[in-house]
Amino acid sequence: MHVGVTNNLENRVAEHRDGKGGVFTRRYHVNTLVYAEEYQQIEEAIAREKEIKSWRRSKKDALVETLNPTWADLLDPGANKDPSLRSG
Repeated sequence: MHVGVTNNLENRVAEHRDGKGGVFTRRYHVNTLVYAEEYQQIEEAIAREKEIKSWRRSKKDALVETLNPTWADLLDPGANKDPSLRSG
């Protein structure tokens, strides 16, 4: 699982899918968006990123499963999505 901050979610996921992400995402083929949060202030987003990164994997998994229990790709048009998680 990768946790990160971006100002353009769709572009960042596309970079990961094209193999242009960081070392971790390339090594582990992390390219499916299963959870996202939106913040207006970058400082809030960075604080939340640090908080989530400090969690155990099981807690991160539980967070994803609260809003996306099937771990569907949120940027896949064919995936079954909760409308509250759609971007745009």
